[in-house]
Amino acid sequence: LEPRGKTMLTHCFVNVNHAGVTETRQSQAGILLFCNKVATMWFSKRQNSVEASTFGSEFTAMKNAVEMIEALRYKLRMFGVPTDGPTNIFCDNGAVVVNTTRPESTLSKKHHSIAYHRVREAVAAETVRVSKEHTSTNLADLFTKTLPSPRREDLLDSFTC
Repeated sequence: LEPRGKTMLTHCFVNVNHAGVTETRQSQAGILLFCNKVATMWFSKRQNSVEASTFGSEFTAMKNAVEMIEALRYKLRMFGVPTDGPTNIFCDNGAVVVNTTRPESTLSKKHHSIAYHRVREAVAAETVRVSKEHTSTNLADLFTKTLPSPRREDLLDSFTC
């Protein structure tokens, strides 16, 4: 197919407020997906299961992010818009970042293992690249918890940069 537009850069922020819903102790996941510098898709939802660890919650959110990214990249491709390289995913959980870049990791829980292999598959196919983002600058925080006004304003201001 002949390209129908300029090359598009995509990147994504992922975060989870582990056990943040006090009534049920479910985690709140937040995903923010950008095309070039424009927020294009966002997602904020309680996770279906109660996770014992932040790692499990973050990996589940990462799997959801990968599925959203692959759907967006497919749509762009169908419209004839080329994408430039893999989509960068920024996550503030160091263990998740390390485990997505190491193919030899083993996980005991089945749903963690499924999420892990789904994300690893996307990393190996060079559809996504996972990087560590400091918690203070993770834009997906806007979708996971109530933030104090100064922090919220700082994150919102970074949208206009």
